Amino acid sequence: MRVFVTGATGFIGSAVVPELLAAGHTVVGLARSDRAAAAVTAAGARPFPGALDDLDGLRRAADAADGVIHTAFIHDFATYTDSVRIDARAVTAMGEALAGSDRPLVVASGTAGPVQGRVVTEEDAADPAAPGALRAPSEQATLALAGRGVRASVVRLPPSVHGRGDHALVPVLISIAREQGVSGYLGDGANRWPAVHRLDAARLFRLALEQAPAGARLHAVDDEGVPFRELAEAVGKGLGLAVASVPPEDAHAHFGWLGALAGMDVPASSARTRGLVGWRPERPGLLADLAEGHYFTE
Repeated sequence: MRVFVTGATGFIGSAVVPELLAAGHTVVGLARSDRAAAAVTAAGARPFPGALDDLDGLRRAADAADGVIHTAFIHDFATYTDSVRIDARAVTAMGEALAGSDRPLVVASGTAGPVQGRVVTEEDAADPAAPGALRAPSEQATLALAGRGVRASVVRLPPSVHGRGDHALVPVLISIAREQGVSGYLGDGANRWPAVHRLDAARLFRLALEQAPAGARLHAVDDEGVPFRELAEAVGKGLGLAVASVPPEDAHAHFGWLGALAGMDVPASSARTRGLVGWRPERPGLLADLAEGHYFTE
């Protein structure tokens, strides 16, 4: 299968590309710069010059492909609203090129958002108004394409997609702990974050491309819910720092912008996903990955 991949040089996409190639697919990767094009080529794929706001280019690339995996997102929180709008338009543009063909379109989304305080399942619909639901509009746009002859599905990623090269939430927590001189958690730290290793997530994207039925919501979740206190303890151990509770009213002072998320209780299940496409995580869980030490030396 000839697969067009957006975000091919990103943390997730750069794991998806070799996963696809190893399974015998050919890959065309979206590249917005010469440097990105060189990285796509070095990975064994063919670069397609363009960007998420180049809708005509996205339509051409999707039209020439047997399937599309969309992992790119503009992570500029200064222009959050624009990023969400551009992403949803990109999904719609690629979907229009695939309409009526029954070709697959797999779009990255997130597990956070639908509910808090109970385990989120694949049956829970995305809520664009919920905290942390960055990709909800794109998820809705994707699933709407299932009624237009596109084998559209979403792979929901948890707040922590971990592994070597991670530059998201766990590295931010490590940086905050270094700055504060203590590894903190809010309140009793019982709130839970789901997690998955990036290589396990990459395999689910491939399985979704190959097997997922139209309209499927898949959860790339290994750890259903790691208590935030245990995460803070792992960070403290790795840095040789004390671990302490932070009063909820001091969340912003301690965690900065992450203070709005640090107390979220958003466990998620992947039971239906595992049954539907036969996905089984094989890589270390979040705490085991932290125990390997690379997060504290990279």
